[in-house]
Amino acid sequence: MSLEDFAGTIESGMTIGIGGWGSRRKPMALVRALLRTDVRDLTVVSLGGPDVGLLCAAGKVRKLVYGFVSLDSIPLDPHFRAARESGAVEIAEYDEGMYVAGLRAAAQRLDFLPTRAGLASDVLAMNPDLRTVASPYSDEEYVAMPALRTDVALIHLNRADAAGNGQYLGPDPYFDDLYAMGADRCFLSCEEVVPTERLLAPGEDGRSAPIQSLLVSRMYVTGVIEAPRGAHFTSCVPGYERDEAFQKEYATAAKDPDAWRRFEETYLRGDEAGYRAAIAGRATAGADERSA
Repeated sequence: MSLEDFAGTIESGMTIGIGGWGSRRKPMALVRALLRTDVRDLTVVSLGGPDVGLLCAAGKVRKLVYGFVSLDSIPLDPHFRAARESGAVEIAEYDEGMYVAGLRAAAQRLDFLPTRAGLASDVLAMNPDLRTVASPYSDEEYVAMPALRTDVALIHLNRADAAGNGQYLGPDPYFDDLYAMGADRCFLSCEEVVPTERLLAPGEDGRSAPIQSLLVSRMYVTGVIEAPRGAHFTSCVPGYERDEAFQKEYATAAKDPDAWRRFEETYLRGDEAGYRAAIAGRATAGADERSA
């Protein structure tokens, strides 16, 4: 699929799960494609980073379900922070262990999973809809973490074939497979679409890919979108690390309305090809300044 074809399938009011972790391997090209649509009132389920920040800044989020929202090297995404402090979005804030239990419940098509995470904490007070459940085998009480079911999951991996088998080549799968299994539909963007036999071929580091790197099965994938550098400015190792200079520019611009308008005009108003061109131009300008 193209980015435009993907974006055309998303409707206002949907619940969207976004894979990756903080500012690592986020499906940013898919997020940018959503920014170019009129979609609004989304419920976003994410271990968030700039995906959440950008969607909040664009006024597209009605409710946010999260364990954290961080830029990793910068503790908080400033757009998320502003939305959280102003009450602009409804929230469900969970302990990370609870959040993962919710993803696992959705992946298994269960209503909930029991977990010890969250017991005797203010998470229960902050989320009064949560319930506890007694074990049928002992007197132990657990939090009944509800399934985090989504209408659509968005994930980004290093490689995929055209059928939707997705592969990560970095050190961590995060929970992208759970997002895919727990959604009615899943859209997988990747650095490169390859023939199926290449999924076990050596990666950029020259090492053969282990079989467990085939993270996502085609049976869970609705559409595959080839998006080189589609996780930028988050990392997608071993292909590229987080663009720290760009992330700093993003976070700085987010704190000033005029600076943010300039940032949007430069990087977000055009299509994905325009974004890549702006990034390339920025890198060239930076190199020229350093050589001067």
